[in-house]
Amino acid sequence: MPRSYQHIKEYEKEILKLKAQGFTKREIGEKYGFTYEQIHNFISRYNQNQRKLAAGIALKRKGRPPKDYVVSEQDKVAELKYILARKDDKIKRLEMENELMRDFLSLTERK
Repeated sequence: MPRSYQHIKEYEKEILKLKAQGFTKREIGEKYGFTYEQIHNFISRYNQNQRKLAAGIALKRKGRPPKDYVVSEQDKVAELKYILARKDDKIKRLEMENELMRDFLSLTERK
């Protein structure tokens, strides 16, 4: 007997709406024919992606891009913002290390 496959992404809006209304994951799964684990994993992945978006981290698809893949301007901007944020974090960390070293040397009366 062939398995009837349905992609959970097709029901994304409905699942999130029911979750906001207070339905349990088990009730949502029974309504659309998914298991509790599938609904739980979907909601976890969705929340993780929302946290990344809020932090300004670009979402990337896994695997090798198709041959006809074209990088959009939005993807380029998101990647550049991510690179700049990483550089800013590294500069801040190095400044803190430098300040700690100066304080240490001044406390040990070396310079």
